Amino acid sequence: MERSIQFILNRRPVQLKTDDERKLLWVLRTDFGLTGVKYGCGENHCGACTVIVDGQSIRSCMVPVKFAEGKKVLTIEGLAENGRLHPLQKAFIEHGAVQCGFCTPGMILQAYSFLADKEKPSREDIVEGMDRELCRCGSYNRIIDAIQAAAGEMKGGNAS
Repeated sequence: MERSIQFILNRRPVQLKTDDERKLLWVLRTDFGLTGVKYGCGENHCGACTVIVDGQSIRSCMVPVKFAEGKKVLTIEGLAENGRLHPLQKAFIEHGAVQCGFCTPGMILQAYSFLADKEKPSREDIVEGMDRELCRCGSYNRIIDAIQAAAGEMKGGNAS
């Protein structure tokens, strides 16, 4: 059903008139030009389409845009604030966790959501928390290192 939908996108209120069953992924990419969110498998397996909705990571390829109604949606484009990279973005760069870059936005946003609930994650915690995010290049060790480093900076301490 076509209707007007409103939500907060990257800290700014937005409104659009669209079919409320369209996948959030395509609304973000097509209507708002936010190409950091990627179409990977389209079946909830790879995580390339991961975004944050009200603090939780979701697979935007699986949810209709009506799911975002009245909520806060965060994409990789909105993670940096005032021109300053988020600690996760910096850590991914510093640890060489960005290879081809296709999975990077989803990886960073999944880590963002994961770290909101886990102050000092162990390596095993990170592996478990990131288990459903796939990297086509196999940069997993560098990704884990980056997340551990960012966890320490985000909480003002050292990750174990």
